[in-house]
Amino acid sequence: MKRTILKGATGALVATALMLTGCNQAAPDTHDADVKAIKDNETQWNADWAAKDVDKLVAHYADDAVLMSPGMASASGKDAIRTTLKGMAADPAVSLKFQASKVEVAKSGDVGYTQGAYQMTMTDPASKQVINDHGSYVTTYRKATDGSWKAVADIATSEVPPPAPAAPAKKK
Repeated sequence: MKRTILKGATGALVATALMLTGCNQAAPDTHDADVKAIKDNETQWNADWAAKDVDKLVAHYADDAVLMSPGMASASGKDAIRTTLKGMAADPAVSLKFQASKVEVAKSGDVGYTQGAYQMTMTDPASKQVINDHGSYVTTYRKATDGSWKAVADIATSEVPPPAPAAPAKKK
């Protein structure tokens, strides 16, 4: 009887040890694949801007994303982002190109970010003149359940100084 209890206890210890060992195994290292996926995503995003395809542009964002662009109110959520991007894409002069100089992914593999430079051409709503803008951006990504990377915060800062204020009207 003692031998049966000992065998049972030994078996339970071995099973527990195997379960704990299995639970403590490190998740596979997907860092390089994640960095590549984010770079590929931004390459496609540039192509979607060239095509002015609003549906494809919006698809790069998570449902709870925020878009902050120079000279515009921030847009929170896909519906607000769609409205902003639809207006931008309707501008015949609009062109946006951006290139990351840095791509980082957290060790957890579920968040990452890019930072880099952008160049944009658009029509100034006030003057109706075509203007060229350039600056820096940071985009924060979250890995979706399907493994794709979606922007959750997309923020750009213009390096072009704002125009000088109009001269005050002369008094009569």
